[in-house]
Amino acid sequence: MHIIFLNPQGNFDSNDSYLTEHLDFGGQLVYVKEVAQAMAASGHRVDIVTRRINDPDWPEFETQLDSYSGSEDSLRIVRLTCGGPRFLNKERLWDHLPEFVDNVLAFYGEAMPDFATAHYADGGYCAAMLEHSAGLGFTFTGHSLGAQKLDKLGMSEANAAEMEARFRFSRRIAAERLAMRRSCRIITSTHQERREQYSHPLYEGAVDVDDPGKFSVIPPGVNTQIFTTEKGDIDRSLAMDLLTEVVSAELPMVVVSNRLDEKKNTIGVVEAFAGSHELCRRATLLLCIRGMDDPFSEVGQLDAPERQVLAPILETIERSGLQDQIRFLNIPSQRALAATYRAVAAGGGVFALTAFYEPFGLAPIEAAACGLACVATRAGGASEIFADGSGILIDPASPGDIARGLIEALENQADLARRARTRVLTTYTWRKTAEGYVSVIEEALRVPRIPAPDVQPLDASDLIGQHLARD
Repeated sequence: MHIIFLNPQGNFDSNDSYLTEHLDFGGQLVYVKEVAQAMAASGHRVDIVTRRINDPDWPEFETQLDSYSGSEDSLRIVRLTCGGPRFLNKERLWDHLPEFVDNVLAFYGEAMPDFATAHYADGGYCAAMLEHSAGLGFTFTGHSLGAQKLDKLGMSEANAAEMEARFRFSRRIAAERLAMRRSCRIITSTHQERREQYSHPLYEGAVDVDDPGKFSVIPPGVNTQIFTTEKGDIDRSLAMDLLTEVVSAELPMVVVSNRLDEKKNTIGVVEAFAGSHELCRRATLLLCIRGMDDPFSEVGQLDAPERQVLAPILETIERSGLQDQIRFLNIPSQRALAATYRAVAAGGGVFALTAFYEPFGLAPIEAAACGLACVATRAGGASEIFADGSGILIDPASPGDIARGLIEALENQADLARRARTRVLTTYTWRKTAEGYVSVIEEALRVPRIPAPDVQPLDASDLIGQHLARD
């Protein structure tokens, strides 16, 4: 089959230059890349279709066609123009997505792919337009949905205009509703994601979470070539440089690796250390932040959203006198991150994910594959990943409970690490994820498609207004 992955704001390149660094990127890009590669390795032709950029600040994304080493004949990165040459944040792309769809149609012409997988709200909207124009069936993988973000950020009638101007919730939620209605199947990572995210009142009438034919739960996987307990050359090179402090640390480490995003709640684990003498007695905290060697001196160089996340973390560290308890590490790549995990595991440390909500959470299974015991938010997919007791679940809103979970994990590090690694290797691999997608696609292709109605302008303002009024 010829399958395309629609991810307009993807910014994929062969060197993974910004894979998880920017606020608009993160785990969904890792997900798309890994599933696409696994699907291509199984014999299918695959394209990741994303946006072309000709911007001196983003030179990696200016060519139309690209590929990953080792899969040049089966997997392409296809970049198509949309909204001018410069990089645009995802909220600014909505007006330009019809242009993106027109360019997808022009690029493929009469040789349209067999099927599409749509990722995130903008990908879902583009897939619905392609279905209308070319009859192309698609699955929809939302990754995280706008309604949950709207609630988490505290949108209200009083601040609705300001929040809409910044996040374009009316368009995002309308796009998600359209993708839910028109997709052949909605792919979720966990049963909890299906029940909790898609049952939100803002999606009422667009999807029925009790419809057994509408959803497929397909867990993500881990790249076991990178995230493994087996050391490589990078471990030896980093041990002489970035990991010197980790390897020589007197206490075990709690390692946190997040992009600077408020919903990741990195400050929660900092506050856990600030409020627990017992935790400080048992461990130090290692915050991995890509692209920054000294956050205290470099915080002013960040864009406003990232600065607003990092500044309170630094203030909490200084106010609580934790400068000697917390260390920062600039992680340049996934391989370097895996080496860091292995070093922390060798020192008896643990991994922490304290996000307010995480639909699945690739980071904990990557850490577990490297031999780390894991402490993770109970709000989201980790509650299913570690349902067998192979990890410690915490309340992300409670620094005290975060501290409790970290102390428990440190006390039982060896057993938890062994059980978590076994859990990952038997359940969460990208090959299994790709097989799940292919099975869904093959089933969908056997069902005749119903012609799609016209795609209406994106506007869920009335729905959001009614939702806020009820609250």
